[in-house]
Amino acid sequence: MEKTQYYGTGKRKTSTARVFLMPGTGQIVVNRLDFQDYFKSKVQRMVVTQPLVLTEQSDAFDVYINVKGGGYTGQAGAARLGIARALLQFDSGLREKLKKARFLNRDSRIKERKKYGQPGARKRFQFSKR
Repeated sequence: MEKTQYYGTGKRKTSTARVFLMPGTGQIVVNRLDFQDYFKSKVQRMVVTQPLVLTEQSDAFDVYINVKGGGYTGQAGAARLGIARALLQFDSGLREKLKKARFLNRDSRIKERKKYGQPGARKRFQFSKR
């Protein structure tokens, strides 16, 4: 008996999520913790489940997410992208639905680096003529 598994990687800010979808009952596990225990905020839980709800696959798969880096919001966004990509592996026909909802777009906004000779990324030291 072969175990079917679909994989997707998601990134947002400094967070990286590795997502594994396996046929099951709809259980979601994040870093070996229950999904409800890991993401305390209702908004973050909603963000993670959006691709599954949109494609009506929420009860069809068990989702295992390994996430690291950043904060909880960035991790939730990374998990959403990973789930969407894994769903594409399962059925490429879902692409149009996921793309229209913008779940396949990588949010490329990251912190800008500090430059030398300045106190921050964009801030300048106070200018004085004299």
